[in-house]
Amino acid sequence: MRWLARLSLSVVLAAASEAASAEPLHAKIDQLIESQATGVEIAPSADDAEFLRRVSLDLAGRIPTVAEANAFLSDKAEDKRSVLIEKLLTGPDYPRRMQELFHVMLMERRGDNDEWLKFLRVCFEQNKPWHVMARAILNPDADNDELRGAAFFVTQRLVSEGAMAPVDVPGLTRDVGRLLAGVDLQCAQCHNHLTIPHYYQKDFQGLHMIFENVQTRRDVQFPAVSEKVMQAKKEFKSVFEQVALQTGPVVPGRGEVEIPVFEKGEEFAVAADPKTRKPGVPKFSPLNELATGLAAKENDIFTKNIVNRLWFVMMGRGLVEPLDLQHADNAPTHPELLNLLASEFVAHEFDIRWLLGELARTNTYQRSSMLPGEAEPPRESYAVAIEKRVSAEQLYWSVGIATGRFDAVRRSIRKGLVDAKKPEEEIKTIDEATLEELVAKSDELKTALADFKTNFGSGPKEPEVEFEPSVKGALYLMHESKIQKCLESGSATLVEDLLKTETDQAAIDHLFLRLLTRKPTDEERQQLASYLEENKERRSEALANVAWAMLTSTEFVVNH
Repeated sequence: MRWLARLSLSVVLAAASEAASAEPLHAKIDQLIESQATGVEIAPSADDAEFLRRVSLDLAGRIPTVAEANAFLSDKAEDKRSVLIEKLLTGPDYPRRMQELFHVMLMERRGDNDEWLKFLRVCFEQNKPWHVMARAILNPDADNDELRGAAFFVTQRLVSEGAMAPVDVPGLTRDVGRLLAGVDLQCAQCHNHLTIPHYYQKDFQGLHMIFENVQTRRDVQFPAVSEKVMQAKKEFKSVFEQVALQTGPVVPGRGEVEIPVFEKGEEFAVAADPKTRKPGVPKFSPLNELATGLAAKENDIFTKNIVNRLWFVMMGRGLVEPLDLQHADNAPTHPELLNLLASEFVAHEFDIRWLLGELARTNTYQRSSMLPGEAEPPRESYAVAIEKRVSAEQLYWSVGIATGRFDAVRRSIRKGLVDAKKPEEEIKTIDEATLEELVAKSDELKTALADFKTNFGSGPKEPEVEFEPSVKGALYLMHESKIQKCLESGSATLVEDLLKTETDQAAIDHLFLRLLTRKPTDEERQQLASYLEENKERRSEALANVAWAMLTSTEFVVNH
């Protein structure tokens, strides 16, 4: 009967294993986080208002409207959070939010380009897999109208920053390693890294020679690159040893690629066309080797880099910190979790939208940001929701929604069309225009968006990973006329709506819901009621002052 007992046990274990694998990723994530949080007091779940604001900023890039807040907060369905997550992921704001997020993440505010932004928008509208996006960036196809703008990642880094300044190929090399592989090889340019034993000079030089072989095309009006024929290995020396070394192209995480040899005149798959000046295509393309070798299912550093960055976006801290220093001596806080995220991401064909949805559904993401006790738990425990930087773009869309300035501009444009007796169909386009379409039609709104990027974004080449309030940002909110205009009666719907409320208490409740997506505390109600009572003879100005104070508060400019 022992064989029967062993068989029964194997059946039980197989069933248990199948049940575990059938668990959704978000459940597995919570198990791994909580199992490691021993001795740490874990915060309870965020209330509906806190969750709504957080997930709206993360997945839609803006705070919720009053109508959205009222609908969600009054909804009694048990699954309303999951329903909301899916609605945001499939809604019209998601592609814009991802476009803005990845533009800043990958370009680090080096400038804008319409073709590049189109590339990002198309990818997120169509939910293209991340490895497809990365391959398009590393080996851009100028003949693909939808994806050709991906070349801007390379071409913008091949722009000389001065009349006598050389093109910063080392900077491009470093950025590919940092942003697409999670390895910062900068300190391995002239010698093996002094403190990281796994970052070798050969890694840097082998990647660097790929981009030394690349040039920006001048025969087209959009970003595009071409490659020269690569025929020999690159020689280099360490500044410490002065020993001549050689390497071929090196793909991060995959190693050196052999350079094939062709007969003279046979190096090109397609010869250069003298009529169109279209460059020939080399039979051996180091860019193609890099794109297919780096952005591959089998390449751990590529997969772990992106899931670590998406975890950072949602949770406020990477499992590996700094984000671009993955190596054996800088272990993730939760190694099993990072492996799980990477393997599940690959199994789901590099689906960013799916992974963001799973992260948003975790208890870890949905925790309160309020400390559960007197002591603050370690950030790496994820026992409490971590406050996150609100980007310049998130702040712009949120200010416009909170103040009603978008509605006021829409109303003004519509009135102009009516007064000009424009056709009803033209007027209808304004009524139905998305916020982005509205901004495109308004010089005021376009200028304000540029102002927000200038005043609240980091400087060029600086990663936006920490919340760092700036003096110029504070001064902009305090003194900029465009902000003041958003709060003037007649210029924005916020103050007009507040003036329509019958009582001060109703006005205060509306202000908090509209700007902070929550109800005021009893103390806040009492203080503001006293202020409004003292200034009842100038109620419009007093309400605008309260709104301004809330707009410039830390609570408004932080995602918590």
